[in-house]
Amino acid sequence: MSAADQLLVVIDPVARRIDGESVRIAKDVLCAGAQAKICWPEGVEEFSRALARRGSRRLVVVGDDRALLRTVTLLQRERDVCPPAVAMVPVGTAPLVELARSLGVPTGAVAAARAVLEGAPRRLDLLVDDSGGVVLGDLCIPAAPPVVPSAAPTVWGTCRSLVRTLVRAPVPAAVAHRLRVEADGVLLSDLDRPVVGVSVGAGGGAAHVVVSPGVGVPGVRARARVVTVSGGVSGDGFRYRAGQVVAGPVRTRTWTAGTWTLTLPCP
Repeated sequence: MSAADQLLVVIDPVARRIDGESVRIAKDVLCAGAQAKICWPEGVEEFSRALARRGSRRLVVVGDDRALLRTVTLLQRERDVCPPAVAMVPVGTAPLVELARSLGVPTGAVAAARAVLEGAPRRLDLLVDDSGGVVLGDLCIPAAPPVVPSAAPTVWGTCRSLVRTLVRAPVPAAVAHRLRVEADGVLLSDLDRPVVGVSVGAGGGAAHVVVSPGVGVPGVRARARVVTVSGGVSGDGFRYRAGQVVAGPVRTRTWTAGTWTLTLPCP
């Protein structure tokens, strides 16, 4: 049996607790279609050891977006010239597998497992920061405040909703931040020019930066391999949001464009 038919299936412990039935289905489909070694790590250290001992087996992660991010981060830290492809079977509630869905991974256990067996590797873009962190989607600086869920509907809530339909609330003014932004050493914005925010995404082998000076003002755009942001709202630095993950505060952070490989269904 070729190495392509041999799998290392690492099942995240959170997936087992959240949806054991989907884990069982995925395992059965994978084992029926390939020679699969199943790993059941109980924590981050065991998860890391399982990846390090994968040998030539194709890597399959069963879990949510956090498990995928952890896997890609560990593989990037190995400093391989060409990190191995990752395959994934998403298990978790819809918000917890939104990243996987946006990347093109089927969210059903059977469909995702079949994509592992029948799909093809596809090169994707990412960002790696100077602390070893990985961003698989876009990031925004500073981090947007979390959305506070509304309380259960009540009589008073209904009244407030009615009032809002009759009276238009004023739009809050955008908050300005002092951020220094450099793209491949070129200064896009300095601390003496407040900005509303900065967004950074990866695509086409490069980082795409947008510096927003204010509402209604055209943003400053650049394409670079390395992006450095420093400064912040105060002396404590700034926070940034990458997907559902909020990091910081940091005074300075540098992101470098890179690539990774994900197994996806064939067109």
